[in-house]
Parts: sequence; structure tokens; C-alpha cells
Amino acid sequence: MGGNLLYYGDNLDILRRYVDAESVDLVYLDPPFNSNATYNVLFSEQSGAQAASQIKAFEDTWRWDEEAARTYFEVVEAGGRVSEALQAFRRIVGDSTMLAYVAMMAPRLVELRRVLKPTGSIYLHCDPTANHYLKLLMDAVFGPVFFRNEIVWKRTTAHSSAKRYAPVHDVLLYYSRSSSPRWNELREPYEQAYLDRYYKFDDGDGRLHWRADITGAGVRHGETGQPWRGIDVTAKGRHWAYPIAELERLDAEGRVYWPPRGTMPQEKRYRDDLKGKALSDVWTDVDRINPVGGERLGYPTQKPEALLERIIQASSNEGDVVLDPFCGCGTAVAVAQRLGRRWVGIDVTYLAIALIRRRLRDAYGESVDATYRVIGEPVSLPDAEALAASDPYQFQWWALDLVHARPVDQKKGADKGIDGRIYFHEGDASDTKQIVLSVKAGHTGRSHVHELRGVMEREGAAIGVLITMQPPTKPMREDAASAGMYVSPWGTHPRLQLLTVAELLEGKRIDCPPPSQVNVTFKKAPKAKPSVADPQLPLTESTSE
Repeated sequence: MGGNLLYYGDNLDILRRYVDAESVDLVYLDPPFNSNATYNVLFSEQSGAQAASQIKAFEDTWRWDEEAARTYFEVVEAGGRVSEALQAFRRIVGDSTMLAYVAMMAPRLVELRRVLKPTGSIYLHCDPTANHYLKLLMDAVFGPVFFRNEIVWKRTTAHSSAKRYAPVHDVLLYYSRSSSPRWNELREPYEQAYLDRYYKFDDGDGRLHWRADITGAGVRHGETGQPWRGIDVTAKGRHWAYPIAELERLDAEGRVYWPPRGTMPQEKRYRDDLKGKALSDVWTDVDRINPVGGERLGYPTQKPEALLERIIQASSNEGDVVLDPFCGCGTAVAVAQRLGRRWVGIDVTYLAIALIRRRLRDAYGESVDATYRVIGEPVSLPDAEALAASDPYQFQWWALDLVHARPVDQKKGADKGIDGRIYFHEGDASDTKQIVLSVKAGHTGRSHVHELRGVMEREGAAIGVLITMQPPTKPMREDAASAGMYVSPWGTHPRLQLLTVAELLEGKRIDCPPPSQVNVTFKKAPKAKPSVADPQLPLTESTSE
């Protein structure tokens, strides 16, 4: 696989068409799911006659509809363990949202297994609403023998929850492609209370140590059962923890403590030799993103970079390929970039593609564009026309991204004549002006110019921009010109501007104050810091089990 790739499209189609078998080292996926819904909603019967649903922007729901039913039968008719699992699920949950979810996930997991290298690993992020179904599905796809861990991540602090224990954790299901996955052991620091309790002895050299038993339970008849320094350890029903030669070496180094009254010697384990304790499958030390922290980008399901950093460090090496088929705001992509991994991101919404592109530019500067390719976005007028015909909302988000504008709302619905906004500043930061944008994929006329002008007046906007697929008519241009000019400290700018998609593809942009004055419309991601090993999480050498 070549350089970094960002795909716009359905991940099932992208995986089948573009991603080679055994080409990926690590998969992380956080499939969208409406975890706030009640079980009564999740398991309610639904008509299969509804129109096929598509996940739109941040709406993380699945429905049992014609598309879900079609996918279900395709998987079932293919036979095998996955088919048997889906049939069992249907008998349990019926034609419900939950069945739609596992039916849509099944072929995607099959493809993800196909693209994983024999040393590859997969982490499926979910919550307790569906993790038990997903685990059974993962067992069917990967085989129970390749289940490695169910990792519990405490994602939030306790909060009240009516008539049940407060839900505060997510689950990561960790599976491998084979019995020899890439594995870099991570360690975490010991708690201070533990260190203070046990590592408290000082022989006068200033080095604190713990006095540990140097024997083990049970009699041995080999070297570890032989007497040492006049002590017959077998008489006490025990054996030495080390061979005699090793005991001598430890004693010569001053690492054996001899009690004054002739009791059993003990091993001195020094506090400054500790490498940290092996990371467990319960993670309480990775905090959720602070609501006002610099890392938060406003994406509802955004995961903290520390979580992805731990996964990527544990199950991949520099130069390995990391794949996120539901990449959302791109946390896995951003962390993979910082840690020197190659990456593949896939998302079905153009809003996510735009957000990832902004995130990478904010972190690394414009030069980062040369390190990856976006595949599936329109690059010509026919491409744009095809996108507009197939999905007007995706077309709208794509067009707004061309001028670095943010959609006014991430969900479908009434927009009051505004599809996007851009802000800029004059004077100090409190003197904020706005540019309002309207995007039209179909036929346009003077009424759209009049409508935008009314919106500008209502919103007090400095500039209005109408983006159209069709070239504006002469009356439209005349009406736009009649809106006059906006005078800023950097020059004069037409108050109402008409831009076509063809012009945008050729590089034309909004006539407005310079980029240094324009407020980035997606929340800025922080600058990337140099990738260094976390001193609290030292890595051992890479191993395969």
C-alpha cells in the first residue's frame, strides 16, 4: 500500500474496491450507534418497507429497512459461521434496529479481516448497549481463539441514572488476525500509595527497596531445591526462586537481605529499577476530552488522542498501516500521522472529510496536504453534478469546504436561508463580522439572489455568497451588483458575490479580508507536538506472540 489515503464513500464499497488483502497492520473502528436510545426503542419491530437510510453527519442511528434487509440476506446466503450468527440474532431480537446494526456490521467485519495482515490486530470500540452482540459477531468472523481482550475504558465520572447503576464505560473488543499479532508491551506507573507502602526500606545508600520472598511454595528436587548458605529450603516445604548461581550473583550485588535473627533471606527489589506495571484491560487513566480543552473539535463522538495513542503504540510499529473505516473527525488518522504510521481513513460524509483535512492542516500546516490523497471527492464539474444528483447534502458540504466555510447546522432541516458561515475580524477580537453562504445545486434565478440579500440584512452580514451549479444569469449578476461594496481595512469587496462550482474548481475564491483575518470556521486542532515516547508508558521491544 502506498501513501496515506482518505476515502469519501461507503466503507464496505471502499474496502472491497480499493484495499488489498493482508495490507493493513491495525484496524480501529468506532461504528456509529445511537447508544442513548432505550432498549425498548432498539428492539422495537420496524417495517422493512421504509426507504434505505444513510448515516448523515453526526446522526449515529441504524434502521431495519430495505437496505438492512438486503444486506442481511446477502450475508445469510453466503453461509458459514457469520450466516449462522445472524440467523441466531434474528431469532432473538427480530427485525429490529439491533438486527440492522449487526447485519450492516457483519460484511464490513468480514472485509476488515480480509485486509488485515497475519500479524494484524483489530479494536472495535462500542458501548454496553451492543458489545455482547458485537463480540459474538467478532467470534464468528475472526474465531473465538483470536479474541485477545475485552478492554473497559472508563470514559466519564459517575452521574445519576434512573433505576440503574450509572453507565460510565465503553468497551474495546481486541481481536487478532492470527496467533502471532504485533505486540509492544506498554507499562504504566505504579500508584504512589503502593510505592510508599512497600518500597520503604533503606539500607543507608538512599535507595528505597521492597523485601520480597526469595522462595516459592512447594518442594523441588532439582537445583532450586538444594541447600544454600546452610539453609535447607526443602525442610520448610519450599524451594528457591532462583538457581543457586543466580542467588550467589544477587548476594554479591547486595540484593539479598539477611535478617538479624537467622530467618529466611529476602530479595531486595529496588524502587528505581521498576519499569512500571503491565497495562491491564481496565483503563481508568485516559480521561475523556475536556469540554473546553484545546483537543475538543465539537464532534459529539470524538475520542481522546491518548486513547488512540495507546492502541496504536501497542499494536503497530512506525511505518505500519493503520485503518479507520468510520474515521469521523479523524482522531485515529491524526494520531497515526503523529506517530509515524501510514494510515487509511474512510467516511461516508463529506463533512467528516472536510473536518479531517482542517484538523491535519491546523496540526501540521498546509504542507501536510502532500502527505496524503483524498479519493472519492469531486475533481471536475461532472463529478460535482453526479454528487449533487445522488446526495444534495453531501454536495452542499463539499461546496462549502471548497471555500473553507462551516455548515450552519450538521443536521438536515430548516436553515433559514443559510447553508454556511465564515467569520472574520476587524480591529480587536470583539469586532466580528460574518459571511453567509447559500448553496444551490439545481436551477437558480433572481429569486435566490433576493432571498440571500434578505438573509444578509436580517443577519447583519457583511458579505453574502451564492454558490451555484449553473452559471448566473445577467439579471442575477445585476441584482448582485446592486448590493454595493463592503469596505474593510484591507480593501473593498462585493457585498453579494456569485460563484459557480466550475469557478471554485478552477481555484476562484470569495473576495474577502485576507486569510490571516478570517476566523477558522471549524474549531482549530492544536499544533502537533513532536512524537516522543511517553516516559510513563515505556515500550518493550516489538514481539509476536
